[in-house]
Amino acid sequence: MIPFLAIAAAAGMAACQGCKPPATGAASAEADADTGATRPTVRLYVLSTVAGALEPCGCTKDQLGGIDHLAALIESQRGEAPDHLVVGAGPMLFMEPEVKPDRRSQDAWKAEAMALAAKEIGLAAWAPGENDWALGAESLAKYQEQAGAALLARNLEGEKGVVVRDVAGVKVGLIGVSDPKGRTGAYPDGVKAGPAIDALKAGVEEAKKQGATVFVGLAALPRGEALRLADNAPELHVLVLGKPSERGDVNDGPKPPVLIGTTLVVETPNHLQSVAVVDLFVRGKGDGPLVFADAGGVSKAEELISLSARIRELEIRLNSWEGSKTVSAKDVADRKADLEKLRAEKAKLEAAETKVTGSFFRYSSVEVREKLGADKEVAGQLLAYYKRVNAHNKEAFADRVPEPPAKGEASYIGIDACTNCHDEERKVFDGTAHARAYATLQQDFKEYNLDCVSCHVTGYGKPGGSTVTHNASLQNVQCEECHGPGSLHAKDPEKKGLIQLSPAPDSCVTQCHHPPHVEGFEPMAKMQLILGPGHGRY
Repeated sequence: MIPFLAIAAAAGMAACQGCKPPATGAASAEADADTGATRPTVRLYVLSTVAGALEPCGCTKDQLGGIDHLAALIESQRGEAPDHLVVGAGPMLFMEPEVKPDRRSQDAWKAEAMALAAKEIGLAAWAPGENDWALGAESLAKYQEQAGAALLARNLEGEKGVVVRDVAGVKVGLIGVSDPKGRTGAYPDGVKAGPAIDALKAGVEEAKKQGATVFVGLAALPRGEALRLADNAPELHVLVLGKPSERGDVNDGPKPPVLIGTTLVVETPNHLQSVAVVDLFVRGKGDGPLVFADAGGVSKAEELISLSARIRELEIRLNSWEGSKTVSAKDVADRKADLEKLRAEKAKLEAAETKVTGSFFRYSSVEVREKLGADKEVAGQLLAYYKRVNAHNKEAFADRVPEPPAKGEASYIGIDACTNCHDEERKVFDGTAHARAYATLQQDFKEYNLDCVSCHVTGYGKPGGSTVTHNASLQNVQCEECHGPGSLHAKDPEKKGLIQLSPAPDSCVTQCHHPPHVEGFEPMAKMQLILGPGHGRY
């Protein structure tokens, strides 16, 4: 499935300053006196290394991510910030730099769904990463057209590097650079790269000639190299960072924004876990170049990250306790009280104001969560994607059958065969979430989706097991997923060693119950949810 939130990263998740930037108050009253304005001149919504993450898998409660939620956030803030740009850096379209042949159609349509959603959120430009060329330059050009966004990489031969947008009478220059080479040092076919620093500096000059007074750099580079851009191009007001390449579904933790000289450097966690919001307030009519002072956000970002980490840790713990019979009501109440205290402390820190004069910026980070709502248009696009993939894969993989087991090895027989001798255990199983695992896919048109099905059937991809289409007797997470294939045990129930009688509690962690699919999974506690009289309890 589409992955989100490694538990190691969860401890540092998204330095969020609330779903809206700090309200304009005393901190900006003096600076606003000449215009009376209380809303930003330009708002930037910043994305880093999205890497094809349309939404989290949804296996646990309140996971971070979802482009439909991001779209809802942007739409909800249109009134307070009508003059805004959405920008990004790093891979946007694909989770991996290479597409496996059997996934080509699904991944191509997923990239298309991402491009169409990017158009809905108003993506203005992004600096691409290696993954964006996964299906070649021709496909990338098609996706770029569907997104309606500029692909900016001035140091790549033949690529556009600068676009200037007029926002509320302020000309904003967007300048992109990228180094999309893979692990072996090779670039995608047809891609030739030059020095990023020289290209960025030249891009700033080009933007100046087009009348830009605000300069935003987009860099898909290794972080250390990207940070040097700010030293070499001090005219940049904001520098957005993203990875040059991304692999796998593991989620990163947050990185605090930093000021290098007067350049605000921003990088958000990958996979749309959060979005950075940078509000730029242009004040005065001086003849010199614009300089934005920090009116809130950067100076307290690390403290907010720490608080957000503790909050997220408690949220995950409380989510994991849901339905547990082993946790006392007092413990739950105490942790909820701790959570509210931390939230109040964080809100107080966010509300703290910094007095500034002249032009200034405010930074905040917003966790992308279900509570933001779902944009109807984008949600419809996602549903269309899932339906399209489901219909295609059902036919495309109709002939894919599991490999037979080696001679003398067991195969999977399904829970109905197990029930012949284990009726009490079956009754326990029927009352668990495992018994409804496949239905959760069917209701969302995902039962043939290659990102999802493996964790919702038994023996997936194993000899004598199941495949994406051949799983009729092995749907749901059945007995054999933990106890092993049972054909030999069924033939000779008294013979020892043919079945795993007491699976280790953490055995399921390696299969499915691991980050980012599941947050805060405690095997010993969760084991109790699938036990009962006749199944582990006597």
